[in-house]
Amino acid sequence: MTHVMPSQRLEHALRSLKATRREPRVALVLGSGLGAFADTLSDTYRVPYADVEGIPSPAVAGHAGNFVFGSIGGREVVAMQGRVHMYEGYSAEQVVMGARLMIRLGAQVLIITNAAGGIRLGTKPGQLMLIEDHLNLTGHNCLVGPNDDSLGVRFPDLSDAYDPALIALASGVASRLGIEVSRGIYAGLLGPNYETPAEIRMLATLGAHAVGMSTVQEVIAARHMGARVLGISCITNLAAGISPHKLSHAEVEATARATRDDFSRLLTGVITELPL
Repeated sequence: MTHVMPSQRLEHALRSLKATRREPRVALVLGSGLGAFADTLSDTYRVPYADVEGIPSPAVAGHAGNFVFGSIGGREVVAMQGRVHMYEGYSAEQVVMGARLMIRLGAQVLIITNAAGGIRLGTKPGQLMLIEDHLNLTGHNCLVGPNDDSLGVRFPDLSDAYDPALIALASGVASRLGIEVSRGIYAGLLGPNYETPAEIRMLATLGAHAVGMSTVQEVIAARHMGARVLGISCITNLAAGISPHKLSHAEVEATARATRDDFSRLLTGVITELPL
């Protein structure tokens, strides 16, 4: 069987978006309950994932499933309102198609967001965490298979998977706006179940400060293509064994919505000050 390279799939998807005539320089992936940020963009143009060849549509609540083109702070932006996950039955390659497509459209910076469970003691739901590094514990990697040399090298270096200069920029913006942010390591697991208390203790021992079911594959794909990455987790709940009550996706969405204003102000400030 002939293997279809990711770049070939991207070319098919690009044809679906050629009518937008937009040239975004910043791309965003908006996670659970965080998609409303796309509604703050000016001069917007929406394209449902269902209208783009090869882009799967999410079925999880809080993930609208649109590419939203627009501008903010004089910068051309494209945002994904929601994402698909491997736990929905998609491959790692399918999961990263949206991020790859936005970079192929011209985005130089990918701001990737997620809702995450807090592991660090003292963490409170609603806090924002700038991701400094990650643990890919999904058991998958979107680069497995023949390397697509037109996208990147066979063995990409992830020493700076999350760009230190972008982290410093976001930290400075947050400080000026009076928004409390922390920094930490994100552990990406497959899901869809929440982790057991024993697994959370393991993650804490490994050095993780937050845990979720997304992000790591998209970051790998983005760095493979040479894009700079800023990662932001919204800590929507305390992890199992730390939380005083049972975990639920409803809590995740509710906390993300409650954090919307600070999240939106932080993203707006960062995008406006990006040195592009």
